[in-house]
Amino acid sequence: MIKIKFNISYFLLTLALFITEVLIATKLKDIFFVRAYLGDVIVVMLLYTFIKSFFIVYNNQKLIAGIFIFSCLIECAQYFNIAEKLGFQRGSLMYIVIGNSFSWIDILCYGAGCLLMFLLLKVKSKN
Repeated sequence: MIKIKFNISYFLLTLALFITEVLIATKLKDIFFVRAYLGDVIVVMLLYTFIKSFFIVYNNQKLIAGIFIFSCLIECAQYFNIAEKLGFQRGSLMYIVIGNSFSWIDILCYGAGCLLMFLLLKVKSKN
């Protein structure tokens, strides 16, 4: 059973993470580590907070696992140039969102982001 409920705290966190991602993509794009790795770590957290902004999730571990699987599927779709096959023009928003190059390191970054999210939730639950 899925319950829909707006959560302003998660929504504001989602906005902050989204702004961070935009800054990484536009202003910090020349700093290789930040652009290549940190953005991929943060994007899974962005997905988590976005979902939690609108839905009550009773099992955060399953949500984190689902986000990791989803991220891996998107990364695998990049291997097959799915953005181009769907007709998105290079440089378009959807082309950028889907991505255009497969990388095992990206999958490691998604895993690191999910692990970090899991650990943050564990610490939060102890307080």
